[in-house]
Amino acid sequence: MLSTLLSIALLALPGDRITGRSFATRSEVIARNGMAATSQPLATQAALEILRAGGSAVDAAIAANAMLALSEPTGCGLGGDLFAIVWDESTRKLHGLNACGRSPATLTLEEFQRRKLSSIPPLGPLPVSVPGCVDGWFELHRRFGKLPMAAVLAPAIRYAREGFPVSELIAHYWERNGERLKDYENFAATFLPDGRAPRTGELFRNPLLASVLEDIAKEGRDAFYKGEIARRIDAYMRRQGGFLTYEDLAAHASTWVDPVSTSYRGYELWELPPPGQGIAALQMLNLLEAYDLRAIGRTSPQFVHLFLEAKKLAFEDRARYYADPDFMRVPVQRLISKEYAAEQRKRISPDKAAREIPPGPPILEQGDTICLSTADATGNMVSLIQSNFRGMGSGMTPDGCGFVLQDRGELFDLTPGRPNSYAPRKLPFHTIIPGFITKAGEPYLAFGVMGGATQPQGHVQIAINMIDFGMNTQEAGDAPRILHEGSSEPTGGTMKDGGRVFLESGWDYETVRGLIERGHSVGFNRGDFGGYQAIRVDRATRTFYGASESRKDGQAAGF
Repeated sequence: MLSTLLSIALLALPGDRITGRSFATRSEVIARNGMAATSQPLATQAALEILRAGGSAVDAAIAANAMLALSEPTGCGLGGDLFAIVWDESTRKLHGLNACGRSPATLTLEEFQRRKLSSIPPLGPLPVSVPGCVDGWFELHRRFGKLPMAAVLAPAIRYAREGFPVSELIAHYWERNGERLKDYENFAATFLPDGRAPRTGELFRNPLLASVLEDIAKEGRDAFYKGEIARRIDAYMRRQGGFLTYEDLAAHASTWVDPVSTSYRGYELWELPPPGQGIAALQMLNLLEAYDLRAIGRTSPQFVHLFLEAKKLAFEDRARYYADPDFMRVPVQRLISKEYAAEQRKRISPDKAAREIPPGPPILEQGDTICLSTADATGNMVSLIQSNFRGMGSGMTPDGCGFVLQDRGELFDLTPGRPNSYAPRKLPFHTIIPGFITKAGEPYLAFGVMGGATQPQGHVQIAINMIDFGMNTQEAGDAPRILHEGSSEPTGGTMKDGGRVFLESGWDYETVRGLIERGHSVGFNRGDFGGYQAIRVDRATRTFYGASESRKDGQAAGF
C-alpha cells in the first residue's frame, strides 16, 4: 500500500514527464508534405487546405494571413503592413519583401507643429499610413504563387460569409480594443455586433471583408489601390479630417530587399534591413557570441545580465540609426559586423547593469501583430509577419470594407533632423520582423515572435535556446522569456535608470535576486512576451517540425 501511494506521489511531481522539458506545452508537430504554424487554428487549417490543393508555401502563407485578417483582427488586417522572408528551393536563395506603406504626401511636419503635438497620437486619422498588406500578397504571389488568387483567398471568404467561432485569447483582446475604438465611425457596426465584442465561442461574420476579398481576388491588387476600395478609403479619411488619399494609395509599391545575416556558432540568422528593427537581433547575437552561454547556463542570472546588456547596446543603435533608407544612409554592414560588436562589447560590465547608454562610436559610411510560418513538399519555406500596429489599429474603419486602417505612423519622431523624423512619403520605423535561420547555406528555421520591441529580443532567445541550450522547436518557444523595456526609442524617448527587466513566470527567485544584485530593476509584466510560430526542416530526411506556442490560440499542423 505504501509503495503504491509513493508511486502515485512521484507521478504527481511537477515537471515529471516522459519527454520534453518541464516548460514544454506539447511535442513538436512532425510531417513531410506540408506544414503551417499560425496563431489561430482556422488559419493553420486554411493554409493546409491550400497546400493539399497543390499550392505553394507562399500560397499557404497568403491564405493563412487572409484568414487571420478575419479571425484575429486584433493583430492584423488588410489595413496594415507586411514583411516576409521566403526560401525559394528552385533558386536556393532567401528573398525578402518589404510591403510597408509610406506616410501621406499631404501631411507635413509643420502640420503637427501647428497642432502643438510633441508626438503622433495612436488613434484617429493622424497616424494612418498607406496599408501595404494587399500589395504584399500580390508581390509574393506573382513570384512564388501556384494557385489562382481566388483559390488562395477562398477559405477566408467562406468563413467571412458563414462565420467562425472566436477563440479565447482573441476574444479577450477584441473586448479591450472595442472599448478604445467603439466611438470611431463604422467600427462598432463592423466589429461589435449587438454592441459588444464577440465572446469566446460566439460566431462572428464579416460580410464586408468577404466582399473586399472577393473584389481583389477577381480584379487584383489594383482593386484595392486604384479601384472602388481606394475611393472608399479616400472619402472616409477626408470625412474624418485625415490626410491619406487616393493618390497615396495609387502610388504605393512594395520593395524586394536582400535579407542580411550574421553567423552564430555555425548557423546564420537572417533579418530584413531597416526601416525594420530586425538587425538589432543580429547585433545582439554578435555581442553574445563571445560568451560561453552553455557553460554559464540558461537559468543563471549571469546569462540574463549579459543578454540585457547586449540588448541595451543594440537598441541604442536602433534609436540612432534605424530609419527609412531612402531618407538616411543606414550603415547596416557596419552595425552587424563582428568588428563593431567587439568594440561595443567592451562597454558591457560583467557584473553591473548599465543605467544609461551614451551613443556608441560614430559610424561614418558613404552613405500587436501576427507571425506565421509555412512550408511545402518542394522545400519552399516562408516566414511572414503582418500587423495593424496597436491591436486593431487606428480605429479608422472605411465604409463598406470590414477592416481598420493601421496606426503605424505613430512611430515617427516629431523632432526635426533625426533619422526617423516625420516627412511626407516616408516609411516609418517598423517593429514587425520575420526571421529565418540557415545552416551551411541550407534552410533550417522559418520563424517569428510577435510583439513590438519584444521581437528582436525574442528572435535572439529562440536562436540561443536552440543553438546554445539544445532545445527543440517547441521547447525553444515555450521556454520562459526575458523582456527588457526602457531603451531609447526611434520616436525620441531615451533610456532612464537602466530600464526595467520583466521575467516571465518560470524563472526562479535566485535568478531575480542575482539580477537585483547586479543593479537591474525587475518588474511584473502580463501578456507582452510574444507569440512564436516556427517550422524547422531536417534536410536529410525532408521532414518538417512545427511549433506554435501556448501564449496564443494557435496551432502547428502538417500532413
